[in-house]
Amino acid sequence: MCANLSGWYLQGRLTVNSAYNTSWYFGPNALALARKNMTYVSIRQEAHSANIAIVEAGLVVLTWGNASVADRQHGVIAIKPSGVSYSDLSPETMVIVSIETGEVVEGEHHPSSDTPTHLELYRAFPDVGAVVHTHSRYAVAFAQAKKPIQCQGTTHADNFRYDIPVTRSMTESEVSADYEAATGRVIAETFRERQLDPGEVPGVLVANHGPFAWGEDAQKAVENAIVLEEVSRMDLYTLTIKPDSGPAPQYLIDKHYLRKHGSGAYYGQTR
Repeated sequence: MCANLSGWYLQGRLTVNSAYNTSWYFGPNALALARKNMTYVSIRQEAHSANIAIVEAGLVVLTWGNASVADRQHGVIAIKPSGVSYSDLSPETMVIVSIETGEVVEGEHHPSSDTPTHLELYRAFPDVGAVVHTHSRYAVAFAQAKKPIQCQGTTHADNFRYDIPVTRSMTESEVSADYEAATGRVIAETFRERQLDPGEVPGVLVANHGPFAWGEDAQKAVENAIVLEEVSRMDLYTLTIKPDSGPAPQYLIDKHYLRKHGSGAYYGQTR
């Protein structure tokens, strides 16, 4: 399911080569796009590439998903237009929305209906540079069961330092009044009340809904969405084999997380 990712193109095509190697570059249409809009060319391209990547990774069926990328300097995001087929997407179709007001700054389409959720996350988590939302099947199964994804092993710990939480169920008034924005606020509430760092746990399950993941940039947000789905599947299989399986020891979790993250990280090539 989690396809091998290697090249991200401005045209929206993704070449499959090596697992989780999401290396980015501008394709030949970059100059043409830049001439149309010098200000938002980068986030348009990244948002488009991220939306194509989650499809290629097997995280999206039909139009059940969206990705956005923030330009903090200009206070805007680029996000997928609502209900538009992925085959019809291009960097130009990405909609530019103000983080502060939620108003469309630029674009010919309506932004994703989940835009208010994305905006609440950007407001609550200032270090987040991109957000991905999908309805990937294993993560949705845990969200529907209202069960967190437990950190049972080192695969999970390499990317998420703790369990991936599930939010409380939303109230009727939250759903009827301001549903999408309330969804974002419930996510922020979950992290605030449980004292979780969104940098150490870059994803969440919304009860009865599905997963949201994020990262410092679009590349990392997509990777975290892929990992979230994959560890959901591993967790389900583990619980099938041993229903009372518990979490991995915290010292092992910390070792695997910290060898990839933070000032003492040593995984990979020279940083």
